[in-house]
Amino acid sequence: MTGRLKPLRLALPCSALLLLSGCLDVPHPFAHSGKNGPGLATNAPPSRLDVPTPPNALLSNANAELWAKDVAQALLQQTIPAIAQPTRKGDWWLNMQAELRNGQVVPVYTVMTPQNTVRATQEGNPVPVGQWSAGDQAFFALVAQDAANRITTALTGIQADDMEKDPHSLKHRAARVYFTGVSGAPGDGNTSLAQAFTAAFRDSADTLQNSAKNADFIVTTTVKLTPGPAGTTGHPQQHIEIVWRVVDAGGKEAGAATQLHDIDAHSLDQYWGDVAVAAAQEAAAATKQIIDRYSGRDNAPLAAPGAPAPAAKTVQPAPAG
Repeated sequence: MTGRLKPLRLALPCSALLLLSGCLDVPHPFAHSGKNGPGLATNAPPSRLDVPTPPNALLSNANAELWAKDVAQALLQQTIPAIAQPTRKGDWWLNMQAELRNGQVVPVYTVMTPQNTVRATQEGNPVPVGQWSAGDQAFFALVAQDAANRITTALTGIQADDMEKDPHSLKHRAARVYFTGVSGAPGDGNTSLAQAFTAAFRDSADTLQNSAKNADFIVTTTVKLTPGPAGTTGHPQQHIEIVWRVVDAGGKEAGAATQLHDIDAHSLDQYWGDVAVAAAQEAAAATKQIIDRYSGRDNAPLAAPGAPAPAAKTVQPAPAG
């Protein structure tokens, strides 16, 4: 085989085989990580955000209801499980209001706990009074998109704030990762890729362990070979696909890194050599990136009013052992 495997492509549950995109940047403030979830973010919000029809919206009842529905829909598109419904016991909820300021209407979004405690407040873009009161479905859809971005930022800060206060969260310790190994590779690929990945990952801030017990994340790798094009000089080729899948403690997919390449047919039927090392080094770096973004440990906590947000902490490498 000539050359290295093509660079990794990172994929997510919401869209297969994508380049690293904004989809991966979406925080998971309501994610439930199974029995180990409390260790990732203490006091994490439950798996639903109620969006009741706002009574102080400076709108007709019909338009106030439309505003709530559009905001809930826009939040769903940001992977926030919001529901346009009255507040239910035990749910976090969104208190939406509209305020008159200098002839304009300012939407105000406040994230509330089940105990009706304010956790974060964001303001939307000011809108002329006439435009606000005469708003239609298209108008409120645009307002909702602006709201969803701001509310998601607030929820990200809430999650990071909770993690900052939890000494056991991934902001303060290395992630425990269980690597199940490699399957489907020809030749010595299963062994060579596994050994190279293990060696490369040990250089990261996170740590590999020998069992799935108490693991924060599990990495599984599969290799698939299919017939490829004839090749530029008429030599047969094969198409190789290596997928490094990362799931959290609850089995939810955190992300996937995929390597794709066309190789000379049967060139990996025996020894992988440097190809395994190159592929595994890229995969180890991508796995850490998936863990960082999915866990939210690099997100900045909520800043005090008027104060700049603190810098995200760097996770210290785990001790050898």
